[in-house]
Amino acid sequence: MKATQFFISTQKEAPADAEVTSHKLMMRAGFIKRLGAGIYSYMPMGLRVIRKVEGIIRDEMNRAGAVELLMPVVQPAELWQESGRFQKYGPELLRVKDRHERDFVIQPTSEEVITDIARQELRSYRALPKNFYHIQTKFRDERRPRFGVMRGREFTMKDAYSFDRDVASAGKSYETMFAAYVRIFERMGLTFRAVAADTGAIGGDRSHEFQVIADTGEDAIVYCPDSDFAANIELAEALPLLKSRADPAKAMAKTATPAKSTCEAVADLLGVPLQRTVKSLVLATDELEADGRIKKSTVWLLLVRGDHSLNEIKAGKLPGLKDGFRFATAAEIDSHFGCKPGYLGPIGTRQPVKIVADRTVALMSDFICGANEADFHFTGVNWGRDLPEPDLVADIRNVVEGDPSPDGKGALAIQRGIEVGHVFYLGTKYSEAMNATFLNENGKPTLLEMGCYGIGVTRLLGAAIEQCHDERGIVWPQALAPFAVVLCPIGYDRSADVQAAADKLHDELVAQGVDVMLDNRGERPGAMFADWELIGVPHRVVLSDRGLKEGKVEYQGRRDAEATTVPLAEVLPFLQARLNP
Repeated sequence: MKATQFFISTQKEAPADAEVTSHKLMMRAGFIKRLGAGIYSYMPMGLRVIRKVEGIIRDEMNRAGAVELLMPVVQPAELWQESGRFQKYGPELLRVKDRHERDFVIQPTSEEVITDIARQELRSYRALPKNFYHIQTKFRDERRPRFGVMRGREFTMKDAYSFDRDVASAGKSYETMFAAYVRIFERMGLTFRAVAADTGAIGGDRSHEFQVIADTGEDAIVYCPDSDFAANIELAEALPLLKSRADPAKAMAKTATPAKSTCEAVADLLGVPLQRTVKSLVLATDELEADGRIKKSTVWLLLVRGDHSLNEIKAGKLPGLKDGFRFATAAEIDSHFGCKPGYLGPIGTRQPVKIVADRTVALMSDFICGANEADFHFTGVNWGRDLPEPDLVADIRNVVEGDPSPDGKGALAIQRGIEVGHVFYLGTKYSEAMNATFLNENGKPTLLEMGCYGIGVTRLLGAAIEQCHDERGIVWPQALAPFAVVLCPIGYDRSADVQAAADKLHDELVAQGVDVMLDNRGERPGAMFADWELIGVPHRVVLSDRGLKEGKVEYQGRRDAEATTVPLAEVLPFLQARLNP
C-alpha cells in the first residue's frame, strides 16, 4: 500500500471533548470521526485494526468449533417480551416502532434471537452440542457516553452462544470458549487477566471477565500474586479480618462529636484508628400493589467498618434485597432514625429496621457508631450487650489491598482493568422463558443448556491503546497494527534512487505477504516520522540518498530508543526475523 493511494488524516491536537488517552490518540491518528454522542465513523486506518481484531477472533472461534452466522440489528419486541427483558432491560434498550406501530428494539445483545433459532432448528439431541457466533453492530442508549469507543452507544461485538444437552456438556462448552478467549488475547499481544465476575443483566450462574490491564481502566481487578485467584472487585469474597469477637473492655458512652459526620473525622477527633469505627448505610425495599403503587417499604441498615465501602452487587444478592433495593429517602431516614446521615447507627432507632452487618463488623467489639443524634456518636459499643445481634451477617464490602485471599494462599492485590470479553454459563434462563427444547434420547422434551460469550471488538481498540502508548502516540502490538511495516523514504519526490529503492523494497515485502505502507507523500522527515509514531506502526525503515550510497538503511522499532543501521541487501531477512520472532 502506498500512502497517496490510502487516506491519512492526522492531527496535532486532540478535540477538547476527548477525555481518555485512547480517545485522544484515536482522534489525532485519524482512526475515528465523531458523528454524534457515542457514535463514530471508523476511518480507513481504524477499520484496518478492526479487521485485524475480527480476523483473530474468527480464527480462534472457528478453531474452537463455533459456526458463524449473522443476526439482525433490528429485532421484534415480541421476542424480548417473551424473555421478559423488554420491560426489565431498562432505558439502555432502544425501543422503536415501525410504520404499522409494531414494537422493535435496536439490539444490544442477541440472546432472544439465537434462542428462537435454536428452538426451531436444534430439535434433537443428535444436533447437540452447537455453538453459533456472529460479529455485529450493537446499540445501547448510554445515559452518558464517554471515553470514545470505550463507552460508546453504537459499537461492534462478537457474540457466541452454545447449546448443550445437559449441565456437564455445557460446562465443557464453557471451558472450550474460555480457552479460545485466552488464545485470542494472547495472539493480540495484550496483557490481560481472566477474572471471576458477576453475571449482571444477562443472568446465569458462572461467569468470567477478560480484562486488559491498564492504569486508566474502569474496573478494579482483585488477584493474589501467590496463587491463581483473580476476580472482579464486585465478586471478590471479603473474608472477616478478625478471627473471633473479643470480650467487651469498655463501657458504652454517648460521646460528643460536633460537626464530625464522617468516620474519618470521628476517628481523628477521638484519636483512634479508623478501623474502630462502623459506617451506616440505609437502604429500602418496596412491596408493590398490583397497579405498581408502593404497598409497604422496609428499611435496612447495612454496617461496614469505617475504612471499608459497601459492595452493592453483593448486597443485591442477600435475602430480602435480591429482588431490588434503593437507597432510603431523607424522609425515611428521618422517620426511622430521627437524625440526618452522618450520625446514624443501630442503637435506639425510632422504628424497627433490618440490620445487616459485614462479617468483620459482626466480630468487632468496643466499636464506635452513630448515636442517631446530631453531633454525637456511641463509643465502646458491643454486640449482645448494647444491641442485639444483627439480623444477618454477610459479606457486603469491597475487598481492599492486603486482605487475605479467599483461597488462603496469600494477600490480595488490586490493579485496574478494562473489560473486553465476558463468558457466561446461562443454564436454562432463556430456554425456559422461551420454551426452547430438544428431544432427548428417550424422546422427551428437555430444555437446552446455554452459554453466552462476548468480545467487544471496537472496545478492544481503545483498551489496547490505553495499555500500549507513550508520549509520541500509539504503540500497537504487531498483531493489531494497521500496518506491520512503514517505509519512510526521505526525498521520495526528489530522488530517483530513493524512489526506486523504496518501491523495490515495498514490492518485495508485499510479495512476502507483509502488510507494508510506503509513505510516498514527500513529507519532511520530522513530520513523516511523527505521523507514523502517532499511528503506532511497529516497524519503520528509513531510506535516504546518503544511506543508499553506503548501501544501508535505518531500522527502528516503535519501542526502540534509537535506530539501527542495516545493510540494504540484508533488510528483508532482518525484517522477517522481527516480524516472526
